[in-house]
Amino acid sequence: MNSPRNRRALLLFVLLATVTLVPARADAAAGGATITFRKVFKMSSPEFMEIRVSESGSATCDIRQLDEESSPQPLEIGAPVVQRIFGLAGKLHNFNGVDLEMHRRIANLGEKTFRYERGAETHSVTFNFTLDDSARQLLDIFEGLARQQSDLSELQRAMRYDRLGVNDVVRQIDADYTRNLLPDPDRLLPALDQVAADMHFVDIARDRARALAARIRSSSK
Repeated sequence: MNSPRNRRALLLFVLLATVTLVPARADAAAGGATITFRKVFKMSSPEFMEIRVSESGSATCDIRQLDEESSPQPLEIGAPVVQRIFGLAGKLHNFNGVDLEMHRRIANLGEKTFRYERGAETHSVTFNFTLDDSARQLLDIFEGLARQQSDLSELQRAMRYDRLGVNDVVRQIDADYTRNLLPDPDRLLPALDQVAADMHFVDIARDRARALAARIRSSSK
């Protein structure tokens, strides 16, 4: 049991375990903080929206009506957008003790909540409408990410089930991009490139997808 071969095997096992566990602990530390945006707006479409983003870059998105079952989907977000989200949250003291509500009589625009979590530390703030510049920028990013994900999901659905409808979806994405509503448009490039290269789609859709992809790439340089 204590032969040199057994001792070498045990030492090798310990070394391999150490190599495996260290990166895992580093990833856990990097992703220790999470910011969640939730919006509930009854009688609208969608009625419910929740996006969770960790410092490590992993994210999920749940967009649906309130009577539908929760089904968070993975959401791809580039590092610059993640850094901007956490930077803006930092300006808002990670929502610790802040009051973002305007406190004036105004129409219901949906209940919005920002939430910060790191271990046992948790802070959140809920509001209907705010004039705070950092909060409005953060709200624009999250609502833009939701719009971007909806655009991508609609394009993927049309590519699979409605080839003639692909052009309409690409045109909508083009309009959203032109209006600067998409915070991370690079995430749309794989789908746009697929449309541009697929002869099964009408030429106008392929040309529009190709031109839009070129605009996105040009602005990213």
